[in-house]
Amino acid sequence: MFSTFFTAWEYQVSYLEFIASIVSFIGVALGITARRITWPWWALSSALYAIFFLQYKLYASAALQLIFIAAAIAGWYGWAPTGAKPGPFKNRYRVYTIASIIAATLLLAPILKSIGAASTYVDAILFFGSVAAQLLMVYEKYDSWPMWLVVDAGYVALYASQGLLFTTLLYVAFTLMAALGWRTWYGSHKRALRSL
Repeated sequence: MFSTFFTAWEYQVSYLEFIASIVSFIGVALGITARRITWPWWALSSALYAIFFLQYKLYASAALQLIFIAAAIAGWYGWAPTGAKPGPFKNRYRVYTIASIIAATLLLAPILKSIGAASTYVDAILFFGSVAAQLLMVYEKYDSWPMWLVVDAGYVALYASQGLLFTTLLYVAFTLMAALGWRTWYGSHKRALRSL
């Protein structure tokens, strides 16, 4: 699993990274469609990426995968069998969410530094941004997608700085997919309002 599957531009892509990327891509693509089947794919890709990130000492990214697995279970049981019914997140909660992300980042980053993590403040803020985006997705809020857009763009920079070329390219795709998810879920919400 850790051995090289192929080499591209002198970067060695392991079987683990390749499989995790494909499974993750499928999970996000299904999430855009708001289908409940997205959640098993998210759980599987998270389990694979947890192992992958531990190899590179990206401890917050690895721990985040455990939260994603728990969220996948909650999403599976929380969404209707027909899928998500996107709705808005209240404005006052947006402010609380951003303030909480910043405060939590200031607490976690020094801990990451003390254990020798490859990234501290960047990995910490992206960790908490991802947690918030994932919770919003579990609760079927279309606001999850603009948050994913920002977080995924941040991960592009983080993983590029760590030399993880294949995963960086995946997160470039995720950034574009987040924009599509935002448009799709917001449009679904507006259509539901018009049909009332």
